[in-house]
Amino acid sequence: MLNSEQILEVVVKAADDKLAEDITVLDVRGLTTLGDYFVIMNGRNERQMGAIIGGVVDEAHKNNIEIKNQEGKDSGNWVLLDLADVVVHVFSSGERSYYNLEKLWSDAPIVDISAMISK
Repeated sequence: MLNSEQILEVVVKAADDKLAEDITVLDVRGLTTLGDYFVIMNGRNERQMGAIIGGVVDEAHKNNIEIKNQEGKDSGNWVLLDLADVVVHVFSSGERSYYNLEKLWSDAPIVDISAMISK
């Protein structure tokens, strides 16, 4: 079974492979019981958002990571994937700025993901 850091790496790589924009990871350990990390990103359009979610789901299955819940799939503006210790938020650009989770969780340190991505 993978730990939360390993799950995080799978998620970030999968999102980056699908060209997710502005991937931000917040370390929410000690701030909430909802998980250890929030991964926040956006897609350019609904089609790309679907590709990002599909990529994360596929990689989760390949790595035996349980997806506890998926919400917002039909809305096209904000999809949430609950992978227990890692909660993934995929937004449209407008919705991301509206909800501004980074500001809402401003007490959470931002995780440096540069070593995880292929850029």
